[in-house]
Amino acid sequence: MDKDKFAAAIEAGEPLIEQSMEALKRYWEARDYGAPPDELERLRLHSESLAQAVSDYQLRTVSKLMGNKLPPLH
Repeated sequence: MDKDKFAAAIEAGEPLIEQSMEALKRYWEARDYGAPPDELERLRLHSESLAQAVSDYQLRTVSKLMGNKLPPLH
C-alpha cells in the first residue's frame, strides 16, 4: 500500500469526520440541555448516519488501496 496515497485518502475524509464529530457534539449538548425527545432523536439519527458514512468511506478507501474491486455504491 502506497503511504502517500493512503495519507491523501485519509486526509480527503477529514471534512466528513469533522462533520460527524460536530453532529455528535450537537446531540450531546441537546441531551444535556433537555431538548425535546423528537429533537434528540433527529440529532441522534443524523449523528449516527454521519458516523456510518465515515466508517463506510474508510473501509472502502482502505479496500481500494489494497487492490480490492468494490461494487458501486448505488
